[in-house]
Amino acid sequence: MNGALARWASRPANLAVASALIILAGALINWLGGHPWICTCGYVKLWHGVTYSSENSQHLTDWYTPSHVIHGIVFYFGLWLIGRRWSVGLRGLIAVVIEVAWEVIENTPLIINRYREVTISLDYYGDSVINSTFDVLAMIVGFWLAMRLPVWASVLVVVAIEAFVGYMIRDNLTLNVIMLLWPIEAIRVWQAGG
Repeated sequence: MNGALARWASRPANLAVASALIILAGALINWLGGHPWICTCGYVKLWHGVTYSSENSQHLTDWYTPSHVIHGIVFYFGLWLIGRRWSVGLRGLIAVVIEVAWEVIENTPLIINRYREVTISLDYYGDSVINSTFDVLAMIVGFWLAMRLPVWASVLVVVAIEAFVGYMIRDNLTLNVIMLLWPIEAIRVWQAGG
């Protein structure tokens, strides 16, 4: 890494400001893409636990928030593998860029329609801007946890989240990825309660 960039990336304030600007840019892109700032119901809840409703992915947190914590854990270890010599702050900034990029891509008509075609999320029209922003913050929490916890504990957190959320709503990050990339009818039927 270039000396000037390394010095810039070694300053936590620079990384915090850059992260905030990237998160703000993602929020503006999603808003310009037609997504509402908050739930069109007109209010904001800390938690919305009904997955098959028009308010899912519209409030601050929901059953899919834990999957973003997992993103942070995965990004921490993935970036550690490819950039061990980079500062943890720079790796965190890169994780923010990746997560914001995903939030923008996830809220495009292409991905929204894919979810609606191959999953039971027929009423999914994308995230509100505030939900998308809180998803990025959840990723940051996961990144921070992975930075603090031993590897075995991070793995345990991922397994526990996947098992608990899978049990509670018949969906989780693993199933979400499978159904988005390689839809399996038996999973779709099971998720629908069959």
